[in-house]
Amino acid sequence: QVQVVESGGGLVQAGGSLRLSCTASGPPFSAYTMGWFCQAPGKEREFVAAITWNRDTAYYANSVKGRFTISRDSAKNRVYLQMNSLKPDDTAVYYCAARRDLSAISLENLGTYNYWGQGTQVTVSS
Repeated sequence: QVQVVESGGGLVQAGGSLRLSCTASGPPFSAYTMGWFCQAPGKEREFVAAITWNRDTAYYANSVKGRFTISRDSAKNRVYLQMNSLKPDDTAVYYCAARRDLSAISLENLGTYNYWGQGTQVTVSS
């Protein structure tokens, strides 16, 4: 069983930056593809970014390309989401997730992820 825990959320002004962290207990991250999703009030949870461990390749939603960066630290079993040039529309609860499927297929599909964290709130003020 994998337990996923996010941290690093908070309140920031538009144009500012935040870095989210995701740690996992259990098998090392090398056994999973890791993803970040977000859910704004009244909206469905949606894909933000993912990183595949076997090829160390990052994928992003169009809305965050050029602003967000996903990365990993294998030694610490940790994944990060660096968020720059934040906008009020980025306000949401951000979730970290892990999936056993190591391919790059359907990374944006939250149903393919096996383990989820409890989420961390990110609020961007205008």
